[in-house]
Amino acid sequence: MSGALAGKVAVVTGATRGCGRGISIELGAAGATVYVTGRTTRAGKSPMNRTETIEETAELVDAAGGKGIPVRCDFTSLADVDSLRDRVAGEHGRIDVLVDDVWGGDPFVEFGTPFWESDIDKALGVVHNGIDTHLIALHRLLPLVVKGRGGLVIEVTDGDDDEYHHSTGIPYYLVKSGIRAIGRVLGKDLADHGVTGMAVTPGFLRSEMMLEHFGVTEENWREAEDPDYALSETPRYLGRAVAALAADPNVSRFAGRTLASWTLMHEYGFTDIDGTQPDWGRWYVEVHQAGLDPATADAAKYR
Repeated sequence: MSGALAGKVAVVTGATRGCGRGISIELGAAGATVYVTGRTTRAGKSPMNRTETIEETAELVDAAGGKGIPVRCDFTSLADVDSLRDRVAGEHGRIDVLVDDVWGGDPFVEFGTPFWESDIDKALGVVHNGIDTHLIALHRLLPLVVKGRGGLVIEVTDGDDDEYHHSTGIPYYLVKSGIRAIGRVLGKDLADHGVTGMAVTPGFLRSEMMLEHFGVTEENWREAEDPDYALSETPRYLGRAVAALAADPNVSRFAGRTLASWTLMHEYGFTDIDGTQPDWGRWYVEVHQAGLDPATADAAKYR
């Protein structure tokens, strides 16, 4: 992938940490200039109260071989997104790759709580931070994508189908299925402009927050008590999927679809940073749907 995206301009929303950071790094590794956007900077934290910053992500993009440009942007603010748009327009005049990964709903999600017993303000907070932000980003930034032909717009979601899992609840499901729906619509609406729109999803993620949740680190993540975490993947895995899509001259064949990291791994042959190829989809079918005990299944066969 080295140099495959040289000269390309990318904007990644929600790039402070997690998939946004992993995607930014891998776009940089392929030679792109990446506008790394999010709310947490070294000068101040977002309401998420995390330590990761957009400056750190930009430095990781630089180290990978690209050019990282950190821009603080709250995607609930039209003024902030207008400022981002104007900066990109003034410096480059276009966006070749737009990755819409903004989230910010974690403080509001009440997993496992019946909707009618939940806090309605929190429920609306999930939707506001998870859907409104995507619509604002697209409304303001798509004009810079459709100015040229051959661009790519990717929505980042959770899950590659619309199956409802009871524990997630209505607000979270609404957001993630809604983002997949946006990807389907973008596939149609952008086609006439020579731009490909679609959605992608990671598998079981080893993000900064998930590692903390399981009380492990990237060095000892295999010690997590959840047996499914044996099939986890780093954010760089999805990042490599996105970079492969961005470098594919025939990416339009995927317009409107939601594709998973493991599906794209089979398509393009990339690995995670440890050299393995975790296949969460096959694990889910052959272990969970088959009624096997994940604790006794041979996870190595699925990596």
